[in-house]
Amino acid sequence: MDRSLLKNVRQRVVGRRETLKHIQRHQATVVYLARDADALIASEIEEQCRTHEVPIVYVDTMKELGQWCGIEVKAACAAVIDRSRAPQS
Repeated sequence: MDRSLLKNVRQRVVGRRETLKHIQRHQATVVYLARDADALIASEIEEQCRTHEVPIVYVDTMKELGQWCGIEVKAACAAVIDRSRAPQS
């Protein structure tokens, strides 16, 4: 997967809430999940990705994922999104 898309703020979202929202709207094309993320967050993201058939790329640490996203804080998860996909309920 092309992680360079994570640097583009128009093509990605960062964090549990935004990632889940875009998975459920069928706008997430791939999800990045840190291996050291909280177990509850990780299981929730993994379950939603399975349900909505979104591939997951695992990243070693939250710090590394934050760096990939071009932010100065850690990130448990992030999603590359396609805003042209119509939100579905």
